[in-house]
Amino acid sequence: MAERSFAREVETLRAGEGETFRGEGILAVAKALLQSGVAYVGGYQGAPISHLMDVFSDAQGLLGELGVHFEQSASEAAAAAMLAASVNYPLRGAVTWKSTVGTNVASDALANVASGGVTGGALIIVGEDYGEGSSIMQERSHAFAMKSQIWLLDPRPNLQCVVDMVEHGFALSEASHTPVMLELRIRTCHLHGHFQAKDNRPSPFTLREAMENPRRDVERIVLPPMNFGHEHEKIDKRWPAAVDYIRRHGLNEVLAPVSERHADLGIIVQGGMYNTLMRALELLDLADGFGRADVPIYVMNVTYPLIDDEVTRFCADKRAVLVVEEGQPEFIEQALHAILRRADLQTKVVGKGALPRAGEYTGQVMKDGIESFLVAFAGRNRSAPTSPPPLSMADVPQRPPGFCTGCPERPVFTAMKLVQQELGPFHVSCDIGCHLFSILPPFNIGSTTMGYGLGWSGAAAFSDPNATKRTISVMGDGGFWHNGLASGVGGAVFNKSDSLLVIIDNGYSAATGGQDILSSRPGNVSRSTDHSIETAVRGVGVDWVRTIRTYDIGLMRKTLKEALTTPVKGPKVIVAQAECMLNRQRREKPLFNAAVKAGKRAVRQRFGVDEDVCTGDHSCIRLSGCPSLTVKPNPDPLRADPVAHVNNDCVGCGVCGEVAHAAVLCPSFFRADILFNPTGWDRFWTGLQLGLIGALQGWAERRRLARAA
Repeated sequence: MAERSFAREVETLRAGEGETFRGEGILAVAKALLQSGVAYVGGYQGAPISHLMDVFSDAQGLLGELGVHFEQSASEAAAAAMLAASVNYPLRGAVTWKSTVGTNVASDALANVASGGVTGGALIIVGEDYGEGSSIMQERSHAFAMKSQIWLLDPRPNLQCVVDMVEHGFALSEASHTPVMLELRIRTCHLHGHFQAKDNRPSPFTLREAMENPRRDVERIVLPPMNFGHEHEKIDKRWPAAVDYIRRHGLNEVLAPVSERHADLGIIVQGGMYNTLMRALELLDLADGFGRADVPIYVMNVTYPLIDDEVTRFCADKRAVLVVEEGQPEFIEQALHAILRRADLQTKVVGKGALPRAGEYTGQVMKDGIESFLVAFAGRNRSAPTSPPPLSMADVPQRPPGFCTGCPERPVFTAMKLVQQELGPFHVSCDIGCHLFSILPPFNIGSTTMGYGLGWSGAAAFSDPNATKRTISVMGDGGFWHNGLASGVGGAVFNKSDSLLVIIDNGYSAATGGQDILSSRPGNVSRSTDHSIETAVRGVGVDWVRTIRTYDIGLMRKTLKEALTTPVKGPKVIVAQAECMLNRQRREKPLFNAAVKAGKRAVRQRFGVDEDVCTGDHSCIRLSGCPSLTVKPNPDPLRADPVAHVNNDCVGCGVCGEVAHAAVLCPSFFRADILFNPTGWDRFWTGLQLGLIGALQGWAERRRLARAA
């Protein structure tokens, strides 16, 4: 169950020739693929292009009509390998994932398809997840494109431009027999706009034709001596063909200035950074809100390869140009220096220095960099600082990411923390996924993370048989099916690792938006699910396996301790099961609200803290960290410590009560059932309870007064 359904929006993908398509960027990309006659689409979910996978998952009917095969790939490597269909056949195919982590996983297949080349158009759509909103290491797709000589498109954030680049991407791939990478930043994926639609068209050459009439070309296979010729083919044939196509079709844009004020200066910008650039120019009174600027701009919708004669023509009459290239190293800036010097042009190239060497180019960063450039080359006076000054990092309270309210993963680490209090600290090898938040407060558990599904592999070196402690590794169910079963579990069995793996089985690939995986429990009509992780682990050869409900903290604590202290040698696995609370709430909340609105009886569980019992110790918060568990002033004027408090975000998961019990904390937690649309019996029973409680309270008060007298 993905976090967002596109069941309604996918109908807009049927728009035909002459109609205006209006919608979100990711829908525009899906429409462009269908207009381009794509034959197959595959990929692995991950921000910022997760929703492209979700769109196609909800568009099965339309895809079937067009004969498009859609596959939710087991990993990015599996998705990239699908491009093999375009090697020998005139089939257009697209694959997608989050970069750069996904590109790293897919690198083996990508290097092969880039070396051998393609017959049909092969498009790789990557979500360029760079900047402070990212959750991955800060790297760029540009380096991989250069390494394998895959052409890199970086379209201006405008739906018509994005759609055009998708269509040109296929044609460019076919013209140069080279796979093409299209990078989309998160703002591009989710901007809204419109473009002129075309008719969707099925692939002129079908998958069935390819299957029934197989072809092979040994020259396309990466084996000696063919692989030695591939490099020469790239340079002598494919590269010139790509440059010719880009030049002839004007994929890059030159935007002339509206005045001659700064005509002897210029700005060269990556296409994806264009909107931020224009906003910065507008703030400097150098552009209006419609894209008309006082400075000539060269927009590189293709950032690799560079088109030398376009660059030299743009720079020929310029004293200086500013290169807006986000991230490092400054590949484009270095290449521009080489191009201009070979052409004997002395135009000054300014990039890093005026702009930061690393980090996200926000509007403010861009504005400061452009102003620095103009102060140096246009005699512009630096503008007075804005008042009040912008907030610094020190002014903003820290808010580290953490588990959601009711998350079933939180109790696993609560139990682990309790075990560590008893047995001492353990080396914990983490993995990619929501469970990685355990590294942060309040749990502070975990030392490293090496990649998706590599949690157990990350602890492989710690295998000293004389050690008195075992290591703990953590892996999510998404990572388990992505890579962990073979590399982690298989490796531990093969090497007889005497360590523990905890697999967090929350039912979905939760960190990427709740997409179904092999072990998802709810029925999926188009996919095969409900496959047991425990069965898979035992099938590989693990004998010591326990499957536990995560919310049972007492049992989780006991099982963790058993796994870490048992004399039994060999790999050990605990499968910690409970459904992702976000997905559960997405499913149950609409049903609950509909029942209440219809006047039906409905019960919602909530937990609270008795202020008169709470001591203000706050151990519950340190061992849980739930966002709904906070503090409030102590109602007792004789006690200064604030008491624990459960706010209205509580979803009734019960973890706080379980923590209080397992950790032998104070009995201040209580559970309350909030009743909507009570029946007559409910009213009678509640009245009877309140009457009895009132009578007992009155009797206790009379006894107290009698004793006092």
